[in-house]
Parts: sequence; structure tokens; C-alpha cells
Amino acid sequence: MNDYPVTFAVEYPDRELNRLSSFFRLFAVIPIAVLLATIVGFTTNYSDAGGSTVTIAVAGVGLLFVPVLLMILFRQKYPRWWFDWNLELQRFANRVGIYALLMDDRYPSTDDHQGVRLDYTYPDVESELGRGMPLIKWLLALPHYVVLFFLHIGVLFAVIGAWFAIVFTGRYPRGLFDYIEGVLRWHNRVVGYAFALVTDRYPPFRLGD
Repeated sequence: MNDYPVTFAVEYPDRELNRLSSFFRLFAVIPIAVLLATIVGFTTNYSDAGGSTVTIAVAGVGLLFVPVLLMILFRQKYPRWWFDWNLELQRFANRVGIYALLMDDRYPSTDDHQGVRLDYTYPDVESELGRGMPLIKWLLALPHYVVLFFLHIGVLFAVIGAWFAIVFTGRYPRGLFDYIEGVLRWHNRVVGYAFALVTDRYPPFRLGD
């Protein structure tokens, strides 16, 4: 039985998906992706007519990492509303990602969870989180970054295959769906461990629950 403090699952669309919206998904996702970007913040560069490079930065709140790190390090506290912010932000980001990956044809909601289930277990900081661990967890997770790099390459090819399948049959191949869901589950566990700082338990190297 899985008892890791970060759980993730996506409801499989056991129905015919909207072929037209799937065909144009790369364009349809842009508005909600821009909205998400304004929350997490982004920087972009462009060159003007004179050849000068102009940098535009949009500040967002994003994932609360440094403030949580400092609170755990010096106060052994993880304010509940900071925890809730990080969880809801990751839920929203995953809904946008799921839509972009064709796993749901419902437009991502800013508040309803829809078919994406992501949960963090709220930690007992004093007994479950080491004070100094937030300083090194991002580094300890390095092996996961390497594995996820290659797994995400596989996701790219899986989505291309799923796009053709949906356009021609209206169905998302279950094997491809399960693989992408597994990679996202792995990714979310690493985020929860190394950046949302909700657990000191090292993420498992597996796609499944």
C-alpha cells in the first residue's frame, strides 16, 4: 500500500474526446498558460528595431520555497496557508499540464479540481521535517532530475502518438495515458520533496502508486 505523502492521479477519460479541440490544443492552451505564467512569474527577451535586446519580467508569487525554507530552518514551522497555497498552485499547474497533454478535453478550471487529484500530507514539522534538510533536498534530488529528463522525452513522443490516436479515433490509448500519468506522479513527488518541502522522505523511483 502506498503511503508516500505526495499522491497524484488523473481520471482516465473512458469516452470519446473532442477531436477538434485536441487537434488545436497547442493553441487552445495558450490563454490559461499565460494566466498561470503571471502567477508563477516569467522573463522574456526580444530585440527591437535597433538591434538592442529588451528584457521583460513579470513578477509572480509562484511556489513558496525560500520563505518556507527559512521558516523550517529557524522556526520549525510551515504556515498552513503557505502549505495550502503551494498545494493549490501545483494542482492548478497540473490541470493546465493535463489539458496540454490531451489527457482531458475540459478547459482547466482555476478552482475546481476536475479529474486531477494531487494531495500533500500536511507535515508535523517538529517531528517529520529536519531543520537543515531544505538546504540540501534540491541537491539530493539530482538523480531524479536525470531520470525525469529522459522520462519527459518519452512523454513528448507519447503525446504525439496520443494526438494522432485522438484525432483519428477519439480515444486516448490507455497505455500511453498510464505512462504519462506515471511520469507526472514521479515529477510531483520530486516537487513535493525538493521544492514544496512537504516531506523529508526520499521520493521512490517508480511510475506507479
